Order: sequence, then C-alpha cells, then structure tokens
Amino acid sequence: MTMNPGRQTGSAGARRFKALSYRFSALLTFVGLLIFWELSCRLLKIPTFLLPAPSMIVSGAFEIPLNIWLQHTWSTLRVALMGYAVAIIVSIPLAIALSTSKVLSRALYPLIVVVHSTPIVAIAPIIVVTMGASDLPRVFITFLITFFPIVVTTTTGLLATPEELIELSRSLRADRAREIFHIRLPYALPYVFSALKISTTLSVVGAVVAEFVAAEHGLGYFIQFSTSFFKIAQGFAALVVLVAMSLIFFQFIGLIQRTFAPWSLPKSER
Repeated sequence: MTMNPGRQTGSAGARRFKALSYRFSALLTFVGLLIFWELSCRLLKIPTFLLPAPSMIVSGAFEIPLNIWLQHTWSTLRVALMGYAVAIIVSIPLAIALSTSKVLSRALYPLIVVVHSTPIVAIAPIIVVTMGASDLPRVFITFLITFFPIVVTTTTGLLATPEELIELSRSLRADRAREIFHIRLPYALPYVFSALKISTTLSVVGAVVAEFVAAEHGLGYFIQFSTSFFKIAQGFAALVVLVAMSLIFFQFIGLIQRTFAPWSLPKSER
C-alpha cells in the first residue's frame, strides 16, 4: 500500500504550522492585542489622556532622553535587586528554621502572616519617616512585599520531603545539617525556584510602591510625575519598561534553574 505524496506533504506542512503556532502563540497574541488596541483608539477616538494608542506611547517614550530613562530604570532596578537579595537571605534560613522546629513554626508563622496581611501602602509613609529618605526604606518595603512567598513555598517544599528518605538518612546516622542540605533542600528546589520566580515580579512592584511614597528617581516616581501633568503616554512607556524588567528578571531566574538545577524542572520544560 503506497501513501499519497500530496497527502504526506500536506500533513508535514500542517504539523510544521502547528509547531510554529505553538512556539509563537504568545508573541502572536501580544501583537494581535496591540493591533486591536491601536485600531480601537483610532476608530473610537479615545482621548489620549484616557488611553493613548501604542503608537502614541512609543512617541512619548522617544520624547524623553535616553540618559533620563537609564537613570530612572537603574534607580528602580537597584532597589528591586537589593530588596530581592535581602528577601532571599532572610527567607530561606527562616524557612529552614520553621520546617525543623515546631515551636518556631507555631511562634513565628502567625507573625509572618500578620506582617504580610498588613497593607504596605498604608505603613510605607511610616517606614520612610522612621528610616529616612535614603534607599533603606525603599529596600525594606521591597523586602516586606517579596519575602512572604519565598518563606511559605520553601517551607512547604522542605516539609514535603518523603518520610522514607528522612528515615533512611537517620538510619545512616546523618546529622541534622546533612538531612537539611543533602535531602530536604535538594528535594525542595522546585518549590524554591517557583517562589523565586514569583518574587521577581513582587520585587519590582515593591520598588515601585516605595517610589510612590518617597523618591526623586525611579520609574514609579516617573509614572507619578508624568500622570500628574497628564502625560499619560509617557507614564505608559514607563509601565512598559517595568513590565520588560519583570519579564527579564523572571527569565533570568529560569535560566539559573535550567543551568544549575535542570532536574528540578518539570519534564516538559527540560
């Protein structure tokens, strides 16, 4: 029985089209949304001070000198990175302590939930007054917004280690440090990296919230300044930079995971 060459060619083309559509589905969706946004603003004649078209946002971005963009971007990125680093340094040891001590878990976990439940925007002015107008209060605010998912998710991963592995390590007389660093922490790495990815976007959000309260530089300050003078297109341009920063930060953590711990990825992503 012979196969029809035309049918084979058509089937291969369909598979190739399906593969390309799957690969670039996010990009195609994004481009489609931009086209819909541009046409809606032009056809419906939406005022630019309400919703500028993407072309207006690009024009507004080029009205600002590059050195000004770099200054504001670096100011926000610096605070986000410092707050993110402090969150990691504090959260992972705290998660280890919570997972290994029931007393600490009962004593500290409710306090952590209370801190996270407190509206940061409400206490941000108090933090600025207490700590001054330097980078310190902005880093602290970023830390407060960022640390919670790292603590909770890492603790969950550490406690999810199979009991069989723990019993095996104890039967081999492994001490507590070996149990944590050789068994629990490697097993919890998928949880840890998930938390780190989530916290990348939260660190940028925290930096922007801090800049809304007290800052003279940064993308959050720039958005507030632009919108106060109804330069909405420039405010949207700064928002685009913030989104790009978050996406790059997120992808960078994913790259670290794929490079140093590929086994912690789902099989579909390896």
